[in-house]
This record gives sequence, C-alpha cells and structure tokens, in this order.
Amino acid sequence: MYVDVTIAARIERAEARMMRDLLASLVGSHRAPAAFVRELGAGTATYVRPGSPMNKIIGAGLGEPIDEAALGDLERCLAHHREPVRVELSTLADPRTYAQLAARDYRVIGFENVLACRLATPTPHSAAAIEVQPVTERLLAQFRETTVEAAACPDDTGVPVDTFTRDVIGVAVDDSIQAPAARRYLAYRDGAVAGAASMSIEGDVAVFTGSATLPPHRRHGVQAALLARRLADARAAGAALAIITTAPGTQSQANVMKQGFALVYSRAVLVRGA
Repeated sequence: MYVDVTIAARIERAEARMMRDLLASLVGSHRAPAAFVRELGAGTATYVRPGSPMNKIIGAGLGEPIDEAALGDLERCLAHHREPVRVELSTLADPRTYAQLAARDYRVIGFENVLACRLATPTPHSAAAIEVQPVTERLLAQFRETTVEAAACPDDTGVPVDTFTRDVIGVAVDDSIQAPAARRYLAYRDGAVAGAASMSIEGDVAVFTGSATLPPHRRHGVQAALLARRLADARAAGAALAIITTAPGTQSQANVMKQGFALVYSRAVLVRGA
C-alpha cells in the first residue's frame, strides 16, 4: 500500500482527533483536570498527567513547520511538570523538522511503525476457536483487567521504545476507558477470556488500539480474531482506512501484516528534557 504525505497527514489527524476527544472527556470528568491539547502548526501536543504514555506531539512537520513560539511555550509548561517533551515524528515529515528539533536538543530514543489497510480488501477469516464479543458496561472491568495483565507481560519480541510498570499501564488503561466513542472487544478461547482490543472511528479512518493477549493464549490466533472483527466493524461503519501502530519487528507487527496491513511509514521518537 502506497502512502504519500497527504495520506500520512490524514492518518495523523485521525489520531489527534481521537486524543482530543479523550482529553476532553478526562478534563470534563475531573479525572485529569490538568490535561490539555495544544496545536503546533500541523502537529498536536497532548498532556494527561506526569508519566502518561499519552504525553506526546504527533503530526508535526507534515504540511507546515512546528511553530517555534508555541513549541517553546510547551517546553516550559512541561518543564514545570518535570515532564520530558516527546515528539513522534513521521519519516514523511519535512526533513527541516528534524533539524529544527536537533537545534533544540531533542534526541532520538527509538522508532515505531505505522501500518495501514484499505477496507475495500476483504477481511481474512480468523480462527474458528476464537470468539470475539463487544464489551458492554458489565464487561468493562474484565476488559480493563485483561488489558492491564496482558500489556504488563510483553512477549519480548522486536524493539519497543518504552517499558512501563503495571501501575502506569493501569492508570493509562483507566484513562483510555474514558474515550467516549471507543469500541472495545474481548476475545475468548475455549470459553476463557484470552485477549482484548479497541478501536475508534475518526472520520473515515479506523484507529486500532489496545491490542493485548494473555500469555497462556498467545500464538493461537487471538489477535487475528480481534483484528478480523475490528476490520469488519470498521468497514460496516463506513471507514475507508484502518491503521495500527506497533514497535518494529514485534510479533504484533507480524500479526497485523498477516491480516493485510502494510507498513506505510515509521515514526522517530525524540525527547527533550527530564
């Protein structure tokens, strides 16, 4: 699948919309009253709380440069919170953006991959032994427990940028549960809960998030089933494109590529500060 700067910007904007909606919900519920969203040219900065995986700048350098004054103000604000500034910068961003960040003492700490699938493509069949069900209010606690437990036990494949404690993962999952429009799923293998996943429909882009399989159920088609269900539901909802982000060389990347996703670009992860 070919992606140019225009489509990359569309993908980044979809993720930014998802984050804006989530942060608005977190502020409105008083769960994270200090959370904020700021625009930095084409980029969007989000902050939830100290140490949150959702503190980052996305979409920068696609179409227009980062606004220097706005970036400086953000840097001072995050320094006040003793929080580093994290930029997830697409390989399709204007190369001058890298120079701009290097001049401000940002350093690369790793990479992540963005994969996409056009939803005109038929959904591959998943393992018959895996049942996937939408999460209702009654199952929300089970979804939370499954996601935290699975995410806290990485499969040690690939080159992930970050590692988080169980406590940090738990807070991040509790935050993400506040997303107003997210669709959540549980997968069952032989009647037992085996994995969880979620997605948000942002315009015509389906953003797949939160994929996690419990260790005893790995390598049995759980993620394939969760992907197939979300692809079918995204298509039914009118989305034209599905996207997912993985660490490079992980089993997660292999799983999504088997389901028709293609690597469309990478993001360099740069940080400045504490």
